[in-house]
Amino acid sequence: MRFGAHAYLWTPRWSDECLGLMDSARRLGLDALELSIGDDVPFTPALTRRRAEQLGLELLVGPGGLWPMDCDISLESPDDQRRGVAWHERAIDLAGEVGASAYAGAIYGHPGRVECRMPTEAEYRRIAGHLHALAARAAARGVRLVLEPMSHFRTHLVNRPDQLVRLVELADHPNLGILLDTFHMITEVRDYPGAVRAAAGRLWGLHACESDRGVPGGGLVPWASLAAALKEIGFDGYVGLETYCSAGGLAPSRGLFHDPCPDGDAFVREGLAFLKKALQDAG
Repeated sequence: MRFGAHAYLWTPRWSDECLGLMDSARRLGLDALELSIGDDVPFTPALTRRRAEQLGLELLVGPGGLWPMDCDISLESPDDQRRGVAWHERAIDLAGEVGASAYAGAIYGHPGRVECRMPTEAEYRRIAGHLHALAARAAARGVRLVLEPMSHFRTHLVNRPDQLVRLVELADHPNLGILLDTFHMITEVRDYPGAVRAAAGRLWGLHACESDRGVPGGGLVPWASLAAALKEIGFDGYVGLETYCSAGGLAPSRGLFHDPCPDGDAFVREGLAFLKKALQDAG
């Protein structure tokens, strides 16, 4: 199992000045670091890749920065779909440049666009066609395309693991994986072990944080049963700590009007210790 954390624990935006965070991640015992990219995140890919390779640190990339709302492969307009595909193609190419193992997120739609209706089969089939093409492009660059269900506050398209499994089946490409998020699951799933079992064949990773986006433990997430289910399916993938620091107004900009991560290093130390113990106890 590989343990990582998102750079958002320390900084609101990745840049060339943030390279030292990789050294910090390694000192804290992490195997991987997640970076959010976007139109407002300029940095030098070669510098990021070089430092990660020197440290033996795995990188993951996701579309967490500025991502235009009309660049959405789920929209009905063919022009919007083309813009969405092109935007993700550039992001996948960038992920390849930095040597990332995965490009992960709610790539099937756009977080923040929520329509008050159920997704349709025709919609899923349209999205699946684009995901198949993007997964093939990612495979050619050595990058896994990983999809994440999000809560109904962020999208109407894929809220539960079973929905994502259906979409992945329709897309039908071996380079597609699933990432579950304990925060998003809290409003959508009662049976965490059942969710893990449903995604088992494609489960690539887990975002681990508490029901308030804080350090794992002490909240509503059923960690013991979740860890037992991961053990049951023989999961040995990625487990990443994800939350938002308050620097630069990041947490409030993501709808968190408290401070879930006042100290990124402390968040990692406490979270990593808790997760490793929970997983060990499950064994």
